[in-house]
Amino acid sequence: MVTVLLSVLIAIGIILIYVIAIYNRLVRMRNRFKNAFSQIDVQLRRRYDLIPNLVETARAYLKHEHDTLEAVIQARNHALTAIKAAGAHPGDSSGMKSLAGAEAAMGSALLNLQAVMENYPDLKADQTMAQLSEELVSTENRVSFARQAYNDEVMLFNTERETFPAVIFAAMFGFHEAALWELDEAAAGKAVRVSFQGSDTL
Repeated sequence: MVTVLLSVLIAIGIILIYVIAIYNRLVRMRNRFKNAFSQIDVQLRRRYDLIPNLVETARAYLKHEHDTLEAVIQARNHALTAIKAAGAHPGDSSGMKSLAGAEAAMGSALLNLQAVMENYPDLKADQTMAQLSEELVSTENRVSFARQAYNDEVMLFNTERETFPAVIFAAMFGFHEAALWELDEAAAGKAVRVSFQGSDTL
């Protein structure tokens, strides 16, 4: 009887240790994709900080393009709100969808600004605009790398939580599927990033 009880206790202990190991692994993987999102957050905020400077530089030349400039600022403010919401709960599907939509809208607004600027060669030649453009392009590249790193970590996390035996305990412990940052289908077919130097587009 004692031997049977001891065997049962050992079996329960082994199962408990195994469950704890699964839990800890899921926690580590969740923290990894949250950390990856924080890198997106840093780069996007840097990008959003550049936009007002870019608009103010353009405003001196585009005196009759008020609506175009305001559209860029509004899109930037909407995107800033979206990154704050997404950052509060990285991986949440509604937050990531809102962020993707806001980023697509801002990309569209910047493309419209670039199209308008084609008619203002003095603005395109402005040194401040050239510097801001270079910083913006550099930041866009970092955002792209950070987005890929985040999506990679999310894929690893989702695969782990859907794999047996973790799938048995994941939902029980509150580990829900994390959302990828997917580009808007309509925006994916054209450049999301822009360059205000010459006629280059990214």
